[in-house]
Amino acid sequence: MLNIKAVVGAGAVVLALAVLAGCSKPSEPAADQSASSAPAAPAPEAPATADAASYGTATQPGATKIKLDIKVGPNGDAIYGDPSNGKAAFNQCATCHAKEAGVNNVGPSLHGVIGRRAGEVAGFKYSAANKGSGIVWTEQELYTYLENPQKTVPGTYMTYTGVKDPQKRADVIAFLQENTK
Repeated sequence: MLNIKAVVGAGAVVLALAVLAGCSKPSEPAADQSASSAPAAPAPEAPATADAASYGTATQPGATKIKLDIKVGPNGDAIYGDPSNGKAAFNQCATCHAKEAGVNNVGPSLHGVIGRRAGEVAGFKYSAANKGSGIVWTEQELYTYLENPQKTVPGTYMTYTGVKDPQKRADVIAFLQENTK
């Protein structure tokens, strides 16, 4: 009796091998092939720097990226943030901060944070360090601050240690940009 599962399974293996063979690097032409053979297609170019790909400059299918006014890496590459990913990352921020206007929790409301001066949310008691920092929360300032708040503003009341992943910081900023106006 014929085992259908074995035949289908073997067919799937053969098909997978055929697909993989088509995706592999073309082999060097044999010595007896004519010179008129079509050259192999060039490999796609890599990003200008390794940093560019790691900082969200590479486009991803289906992703809604926002170009941010943040320069990173040794070449000052622009960075893009994905508000959808930022929403998920913001959940950690939401334990202390609200995005709604006038809602202060352990931390101040982040409504309208981009463009606002540090230490100016009504009804929130800031540290002298934050009030006296002179910071205007641009995207670049937020990006730097969120990496290590204690280092950026020594004496801040914010005890959070920071977001080390540069893409997550960019995504949170993109989320704030779209959801706190």
